[in-house]
Amino acid sequence: MAENRFVQSREVEYFRQGQDTFLTTRADAVFNWGRKYSMFLYPFVTACCGMEFMSAAGPRYDIDRFGCALPRFSPRQADLLMVVGTISHRQAPVLKKVYDQMAEPKWVLAFGACVCSGGPYNNYSTVQGIDTIIPVDIYIPGCPPRPEAVLDGLMKLQERVQVERIPHTGRHREIAELTQPVPEKPVA
Repeated sequence: MAENRFVQSREVEYFRQGQDTFLTTRADAVFNWGRKYSMFLYPFVTACCGMEFMSAAGPRYDIDRFGCALPRFSPRQADLLMVVGTISHRQAPVLKKVYDQMAEPKWVLAFGACVCSGGPYNNYSTVQGIDTIIPVDIYIPGCPPRPEAVLDGLMKLQERVQVERIPHTGRHREIAELTQPVPEKPVA
């Protein structure tokens, strides 16, 4: 009887230390499969790329077939933040607040050249890439990006979600406070 308790406590300790087992590996695969096909997106649309977002969500390209069905306009119900359009320094705190209010796990998709790198706006009022404010998972470049590029970005995000590991802390990535750079006067 004492031998059985020793074996049982060793198995419990093995699970407590977080070692990979068949059961937890299979559970990760099932959870990731569910997350892959059930993303609820929050569109943070601010500028002209919004028209391309609407065409990608329309019946011809239909992002619904990738599991991004109903846009949620509450960050607490969404897990995919699609930042679409130019982000100014005045909008940056709002974007950060929306990102912080989203539940884990959460992903960010940067949609368009202005979001990825500031686009043609190299001035003091435009954020030169939202990765200075929030961590970005997938970049979709273009001014504006074609709906095919949006679908390709969604498929790449689904591939990334499928192989993601769920850490014991519950957060799916390390999130450090990203400091917003002080805008400098552009050189003409």
